[in-house]
Amino acid sequence: MKNRNVQKLEAITPGTLVVGVDIAKETQWAQFVDYRGLELRKALKFRNHKNGFDSILASIETIYKNRRLDNIIVGMEPTGHYWKPLANYLLKNKVNVVMVNPYHTKRAKELDDNSQTKSDKKDALTIARLVRDGRYYEVYMPQDIFAELRVLSNSRISLMKRSNALKNTITAVMDEYFPEIVTVFKNPLKGKAAMQILKSCPFPSLILELGIDGVLFEIKKAVKKTVGRKKAQQLVETAKSSIGVGYGLVSAKLKLGLMIEELELLTKQLEQLEKAMEKALADTGYGEIILSIPGIGVVTAASFLGEIGDPMRFDHPRQICKMAGYNLIENSSGKNKSRTVISKRGRKNLRSILYQMAMTMVAVNDEMKKLYKYLKTRPNNSLKKKQALVVISKKIVTVIYNLIKKQTEYQAELVLGEFRKNQIKQAA
Repeated sequence: MKNRNVQKLEAITPGTLVVGVDIAKETQWAQFVDYRGLELRKALKFRNHKNGFDSILASIETIYKNRRLDNIIVGMEPTGHYWKPLANYLLKNKVNVVMVNPYHTKRAKELDDNSQTKSDKKDALTIARLVRDGRYYEVYMPQDIFAELRVLSNSRISLMKRSNALKNTITAVMDEYFPEIVTVFKNPLKGKAAMQILKSCPFPSLILELGIDGVLFEIKKAVKKTVGRKKAQQLVETAKSSIGVGYGLVSAKLKLGLMIEELELLTKQLEQLEKAMEKALADTGYGEIILSIPGIGVVTAASFLGEIGDPMRFDHPRQICKMAGYNLIENSSGKNKSRTVISKRGRKNLRSILYQMAMTMVAVNDEMKKLYKYLKTRPNNSLKKKQALVVISKKIVTVIYNLIKKQTEYQAELVLGEFRKNQIKQAA
């Protein structure tokens, strides 16, 4: 099997028209070069709307026909979300679209003129020449159910960020006005009783004003059992010795109420999203297979597929690991040899999902628990906690990929090969 870089270079033939596009919110620039990197016409400036897209497609078709070429490849940077409409438009018109790493463009643009000058026209030409050199990667725009999963996964991440930011702000307010509440309710943002107190009487002066019976009455609005008079009495006693500030209470209570209201809305939205993710996961046909692995739940499984798309588009699980930025790198020269680390050049969200999976699986999955313990305690080259979790994350990718490829559910005895089992046994 040929090296992937060789395949990319072989795709650029004397009959190939290479187009580099510098993406922006409103106005794009395109440069047209041949397989040698020579410009075929002057740069094209076009707007980010239908007429603009029609103009670049017309220019591509004109050059293609006049020069009797047999292949077209358009390269662009994944700039925010602005590249997606143009890429989708070109793909619908049977034009091959590829991506160029923005970091590569930044480093390569000085090669031609040894100048730090930056312009959209120059960037477009640099992108075209990087594509000519095979320094690109295939664009993947998920379709059907995998597109739905990606949107749902990204939406959940966005809601989680907003929810966590709100929780931190609420905690900051309580630290200022009633820091001792955590001695009564371990986590004031969890539990119906604690949330009811935050809504009705979150500050010491309000609690003392209500008294034990009043606080108990408020608590009973949310829960009828579990929390009783003892908890109300503990809250009142704690309020008496609180060091919280006593000014701006009206405004602070209003602010707190608005934030709690928003937090409750976000919680409901998250529940809706997770139900939709569960359904979408089932529709992929891979749900039962992935969920058969102990330690993987619906949300993490759906988020994983949302990040990578269809796993069967990859030839090997190593490609998924590289997408996550888990490929190993070193920086050595002469007698100096650096330690090996992961590149982190990949999808940050995918790394986060895999890390969460690993954290759970080393706690509940017997096979991963044994492997994790071995990696940390083996006689030679023992790993630190995070390093071992990275290895577990890569193992999880391999397990999921192979199960889906073979269309079989999880079998504990096959997870660790005989060689690894012997290593673990000898180290025990």
